[in-house]
Parts: sequence; C-alpha cells; structure tokens
Amino acid sequence: MVRFEKLLRVVRERGGNGPGGGRPGCLPLAEQVLLVAVYHRTNLTMRQLAPLFGCSPATVCRVIQRLRLLLALEPAPRPVPGVDRLWIVDGTLIPVRDRKVAASSRTHRFSASVQVIVAADPRLVVASARPAPGDKADAQVWRESDLPAVAVGTTMIADGAYVGTGLIVPHRRRAGRPLLRGQEEDNAEHRRVRARVEHAFARMETWKILRDCRLKGDGIHHAMLGIARLHDLASVG
Repeated sequence: MVRFEKLLRVVRERGGNGPGGGRPGCLPLAEQVLLVAVYHRTNLTMRQLAPLFGCSPATVCRVIQRLRLLLALEPAPRPVPGVDRLWIVDGTLIPVRDRKVAASSRTHRFSASVQVIVAADPRLVVASARPAPGDKADAQVWRESDLPAVAVGTTMIADGAYVGTGLIVPHRRRAGRPLLRGQEEDNAEHRRVRARVEHAFARMETWKILRDCRLKGDGIHHAMLGIARLHDLASVG
C-alpha cells in the first residue's frame, strides 16, 4: 500500500489530475493508476480490463495512453564532478508483436532488444534505451542508443558482448593461453557485480507485459520505462 501511495504521488505531481475543468473522468486517479499497474502486471487485453474497472475498453485505452508517460522513469541524474559512480549495462530481449520494431532473434521469436543501465549501489534502474530489432548485437545497440551520452562521467561495466565499446568487460581467454590468477579474480568480481543487472531484469520480467508485448511503436519503450519506475519504487521500499 505504501508503494502504491508513492506511485500515486508521483503521478499526481507530474500532472495526473489534469489541468482541471471539463467533464470529470469516470475513474478517479487512484483507480486509473491501479488500472495501468494491473495492465502491466497481467498483460490482460483492454476488453478484459474494462469490466474489472466498470468502464468501456475505449476508456481503458485512453487511461493507458495518458498515464504511461507520467509513470515513465525520469532521466538519469547528471554525474557529480569528483564522485565516481559504478553503473552496469546489459540488454534483454522482449517478445513483441510489432514487426516494425522487432526482428527474429536468437530465441526464435520476434523480439526487441532493450538496453538498460542499473546503478550498482543502490540497485536501481537509471536509464533504458529505445528498443532495437532483436537480431542486432548488444554492442551495436549500445553504440546506436543514447545511453553512451547518459553514461558520460561514470564507470560502466558490461559483459563480453560489449568488447570494443570502451566499457569495462571481463578478461578474455585466448586459445592456448589461460588467464592469469589476477585476471581470474578480476573476472570473478566482475561477475559478482554484474549479476545485479540480471537480478533487475528478473524482477522486471515478472510484469507480464514484457513477456508478450502487444503495444506498438513507442508503447513498448514507455512500458519499459514505467516498469523501471515500478521496479525502483519497490526496491527502495
């Protein structure tokens, strides 16, 4: 309940109540926020959600369209000079039905690749890039996204898929040349820290909309930003 109150306060502060005037909506703001949260959690269709909230499918659509921007994760804070911050980046594949933003991926499904940055401490999502076709390599998606500009002034680590991007990646084992002991220890520490982004993905993907997203265009990006916001609110308690 406390988390929902925080979410409701965020939406209200960002203009969720509207400019005022005109005919009032059929749902109070709290129920509208709950509707969007249920939509993300269950991935029910708008026709299925409508009777649950006593409104029409068209109203459900309007509520989702209006509130998804207000629920979105805010831009990452600018780095503070002289303060070193450790961030982790990784990509995840989201099955989507919009062929304009998806491609057949290694999972043999039409998917979109989404790059996410997580702060090592606290373990919060700080940025999410726009989705790219799922057949692109993580390093290519990283270079083409706006995340490199967001990460300026921070220490960024990633997995071996980001070789050549300038990020901190694990030491690579060469044929016939085993890693030195110090390199093995570095890789073990790297895996321990980088696991935090995997944990964030695991929690975010409990929201079923990320398992079979029916949204089109920017809707996928806004859904990811909204779930990132919900993840961060749940993480801070």
